[in-house]
Amino acid sequence: MAEVISLMDIDEDDKQKDSKSQKLNMGKSVLTAADTKATPWVEKYRPQSLADVAAHRDIVDTIDRLTSENRLPHLLLYGPPGTGKTSTILAVARKLYGAQYHNMILELNASDDRGIDVVRQQIQDFASTQSFSFGAKSSVKLILLDEADAMTKDAQFALRRVIEKYTKNTRFALICNHVNKIIPALQSRCTRFRFAPLDPIHVTERLKHVIEAEGLDVTDSGLAALVRLSNGDMRKALNILQSTHMASQKITEEAVYLCTGNPLPKDIEQISFWLLNESFAESFTRVSEMKSRKGLALIDIVREVTMFVFKIKMPSDVRVQLINDLADIEYRLSFGCNDKLQLGSLIATFTQARSALVAAATK
Repeated sequence: MAEVISLMDIDEDDKQKDSKSQKLNMGKSVLTAADTKATPWVEKYRPQSLADVAAHRDIVDTIDRLTSENRLPHLLLYGPPGTGKTSTILAVARKLYGAQYHNMILELNASDDRGIDVVRQQIQDFASTQSFSFGAKSSVKLILLDEADAMTKDAQFALRRVIEKYTKNTRFALICNHVNKIIPALQSRCTRFRFAPLDPIHVTERLKHVIEAEGLDVTDSGLAALVRLSNGDMRKALNILQSTHMASQKITEEAVYLCTGNPLPKDIEQISFWLLNESFAESFTRVSEMKSRKGLALIDIVREVTMFVFKIKMPSDVRVQLINDLADIEYRLSFGCNDKLQLGSLIATFTQARSALVAAATK
């Protein structure tokens, strides 16, 4: 006998299905919104075109002109991190290929295996195959080797021949931080562009664009602190801005320094005053107390005090000796030497400098 299903059962089943699908859809929409919100600003505000690249207009304009005239050479872009090397070459790829962007480039980073086997197989296979541009401006393909200075010497030697062999239909773009780690044979096959640390004015302009887009409350002193701490690294500036925004609603100079753990300029002035005026025991006690109370690292104090030394008027021979001793302390701290001993060494260095200053004044 066939089982009888009432209309009520069917209605209930449909309602349950509808409610389940609604929950699933709701979950998807929440996830999408969360994903958008959680995107790091470094990626969210990465320049999409050459016109958006923050600085280095001379380099960008040269590459733009070569791209437009379809005369793009092999490129070697080098310089400190966060100066726009990868962003520039990705913008070039977007301009060249448009929608076919992902089919026309092979991107290998330091995280990928890039030994001699990869050069002989993966790179050679990609370079040797004929490309069909499907309406893109150029049929020349692009191989992007990010962090090229991490490649082994054998892989770099193998790459020399590959670059020469497939020049007709492939262009290579090598990106690195240290150009001296790239073999001379590869350097001579590429057009070199150096990306210097960004000027404060360019970092400020880009930060203002992000602040406006995100609707942030940033004081002038807070913006100046962001630019100062970034040291010409746009990636670092955006990361500090985002982390400070998460920690406090209003981004002030103090909030930026507290978030990054760097000593405040007024603290450095106070420490420098103690080092130059107080006795050894008194300086040691006061600096130790400030270090533990504010959670400061001695290596940061040494670096900031070194910058402060350049602002003080003193004879050149005293300054030279002081900077030399501070450099030794910083070197020892980077190897993990005892903090208390190095703090004693820092105070002793300033005590000697003070004695030299007194001797110079009484002559």
